[in-house]
Amino acid sequence: VQLVESGGGLVKPGGSLRLSCTASGFTFSRYRMSWHRQAPGKERELVALIPATGPGTRYVDSVKGRFTISRDNAKRTVYLEMNSLKAEDAAVYFCKADEPPFGATYWGQGTQVTVSS
Repeated sequence: VQLVESGGGLVKPGGSLRLSCTASGFTFSRYRMSWHRQAPGKERELVALIPATGPGTRYVDSVKGRFTISRDNAKRTVYLEMNSLKAEDAAVYFCKADEPPFGATYWGQGTQVTVSS
């Protein structure tokens, strides 16, 4: 099982990035996917979540209207489009797959997002 994130980097405030997370080793379409982030000295927090099927996309309040999560089951990939980035968005972003209520949980290794002028 692997979740491989990509797309992180250095961006100026107000800029945009698109993160990708490509999965292998499990039935991607059955899993709920989410993005989490962890800044230095802070706890990891849920940023956005997309169910395996149907509606129910969720965002943390601080990114609503700026970030969009989406998935392409054919490509086994989940995306996080991040616009109007702020300094406080800087963190390591992790991809997570889980199959509630009792299925497995998988994490990616993380990708660094730095927001600085």
